[in-house]
Amino acid sequence: MKSILAKSFSRRRLFAGGAATAFAAVTGAAKARVAAGTSSDYEYEITRTEEEWRALLGDNDYAILREGFTEKPKSSPLWLEVKPGMYNCKGCELPVYDGQWKVLLDKGWVFFFHAVPDAVLFGIDGKVPEYGSMSAGKAIAEVHCRRCGSHLGHHLQVDGQVVHCINGASLNFVEQSA
Repeated sequence: MKSILAKSFSRRRLFAGGAATAFAAVTGAAKARVAAGTSSDYEYEITRTEEEWRALLGDNDYAILREGFTEKPKSSPLWLEVKPGMYNCKGCELPVYDGQWKVLLDKGWVFFFHAVPDAVLFGIDGKVPEYGSMSAGKAIAEVHCRRCGSHLGHHLQVDGQVVHCINGASLNFVEQSA
């Protein structure tokens, strides 16, 4: 499969023996040890078969939303989007981020100060050395859609600000009408 995953590595396999309830994803398109939405007894409102997810998302977006991969920096046009609007989960269209809470940082992903209330769930990710100073070598929180379990990104400190670092590929932007 020629995609954003072509140059990926699988850091996640190193953590395969870890807690089954931990979600996982990192930059560089590393693979999660547990597929999105499958690691706990939590019942998601939206469930689909693997085939249905693949048909809906395509290979690249499936890898990010359902397998916990992370897009390459600056690969999504949403990282520079400045128009008012809502950012919805690509897996189920749940509004997860409001554009008024967006933070423009020159890192290549979409950043927000916080999510829409009751829109996301957090899991614990292992150390992410690929994030460099953004994770400072510590375990960080991974962000998932609470309605369908799709992997969105991470919650971490970047340039002195605690933010949600989100994959543009996990979002659909809906511009606010005038």
